[in-house]
Amino acid sequence: MADGTPAGLRYPWEDPPAHGDAIEVAPGVLWCRLPLPMKLDHVNVYALDDGDSWTVIDTGFASKKTKGIWQSLMDGPLQGKPISRVIVTHHHPDHVGLAGWLQSDFGAELITTRTAWLFARMLTLDVQSTPVPETLAFWRSAGMDPELFDKRAAERPFNFGDIVAPMPLGYTRIRQGDVITMGGRTWDIHIGNGHAPEHATFWSRDDHLVISGDQILPSISPNIGVYATEPMADPIGDWLEACERLAPLARDEHLVLGGHKLPFTGLPTRMRQLIDNHHGALARLADFLDTPKSAGECFAPLFKRRIGEGEYGLALVEAIAHLSHLYQTGHATRTRRQDGAWVYQRKG
Repeated sequence: MADGTPAGLRYPWEDPPAHGDAIEVAPGVLWCRLPLPMKLDHVNVYALDDGDSWTVIDTGFASKKTKGIWQSLMDGPLQGKPISRVIVTHHHPDHVGLAGWLQSDFGAELITTRTAWLFARMLTLDVQSTPVPETLAFWRSAGMDPELFDKRAAERPFNFGDIVAPMPLGYTRIRQGDVITMGGRTWDIHIGNGHAPEHATFWSRDDHLVISGDQILPSISPNIGVYATEPMADPIGDWLEACERLAPLARDEHLVLGGHKLPFTGLPTRMRQLIDNHHGALARLADFLDTPKSAGECFAPLFKRRIGEGEYGLALVEAIAHLSHLYQTGHATRTRRQDGAWVYQRKG
């Protein structure tokens, strides 16, 4: 969900590093960028100098192009030193895509949360040629546009296995409250939720660095969606809880290294905005539910812009998430419409 460029945030670098290059954002901490074939056309990855080797944070999609950029990074900014550890902040494919390759081809140790590893490995093994019946039923229950439904029901769906390298058995678990050393610093691990379950963030004890993955981004809110895998999940509730818990840690001087967009300072302001953004969306949505509406009919109050076909899937799962939060917190009712869609209406 876009929410503009927040006031009070500062961006020390106006431009990102070119592919295959790096910007040193702090002593021994390199910011690199990898391309993505979508509207959000990049992911940020970070390399931390451990002396005789590197720890890297996140990996990009599994593709020949991305592997080539990694090789350029290894030969150039990483100075030919080995990558000994790969840390994955969360299980989404732009972050975990080449973790298995770095393990199998370079001997890196994979470090991540248990949920991130389980989700990623499960999804790489769950490759489908057409959507399964549970997915079709979920789309119907969301009130998906009929033309798009017919089109996507006949197409090969998005598969993790298409853009995530095979993941060998074995990883090292991190959890809330753990401490890790990397890049000559000691970092506290705090776990977020909402965008992805058990999303790891890292807060340096030795200077003002925060590695936030997609849990904290400067000019967009990360997608928060409900999927057929867990139709009654409440990621909006999880998101708000995590933001409220992380907000007291924030300091203006923190330099936040996120998974997308530019590094920034002004974190207390951004945490308030991330929370207020979704409270505002929920309030607009509740006002819109004066008559029963499905998720597919609720894009206007949530996104305040036209949603194209390329963005439709992410918009739909985010609309479901907000509607389901209102329903599960007692602020809306829901009933089955004749076409099978859940429709929601404001209470009171």
